[in-house]
Amino acid sequence: METEQLSALERQIFDFLGFQWAPILGNFLHIIVVILGLFGTIQYRPRYIVVYTVWTALWVTWNVFIICFYLEVGGLSKDTDLMTFNISVHRSWWREHGPGCVRRVLPPSAHGMMDDYTYVSVTGCIVDFQYLEVIHSAVQILLSLVGFVYACYVISIFMEEEDTCRNK
Repeated sequence: METEQLSALERQIFDFLGFQWAPILGNFLHIIVVILGLFGTIQYRPRYIVVYTVWTALWVTWNVFIICFYLEVGGLSKDTDLMTFNISVHRSWWREHGPGCVRRVLPPSAHGMMDDYTYVSVTGCIVDFQYLEVIHSAVQILLSLVGFVYACYVISIFMEEEDTCRNK
């Protein structure tokens, strides 16, 4: 669970850099629930671990959605403002700052464009940003599945201990 939390924190940082508000909210909730799950494990509170396992199923679903979003599956488009709740024109931080990307700021054209907007040209990326986002989500899914199996195991151990205490 600790690795899962570190991975979520790393993802949270890059989502903040890209002003991706929907993933920021999801990451924040995930971090809180992982802490709750760790607390439940340390304090022998199976209900907290059950909350963690239910959240893990939701977290996997969210990450599958993100994969579909960035791969544009089912009518989704990575060029929409869905991840920013339609309140800004920001996109993934990786779009301009991926490995090998060369970023050039271009002046806006004078044809009716707002003066405060700048346009960015990105070339030479080793890996396109959508694949980096997909990799992040895939890692989250793998870590969540490991955490889910571990949580189910811990719950079963706690329940066995509780049953043996009742039978004495």
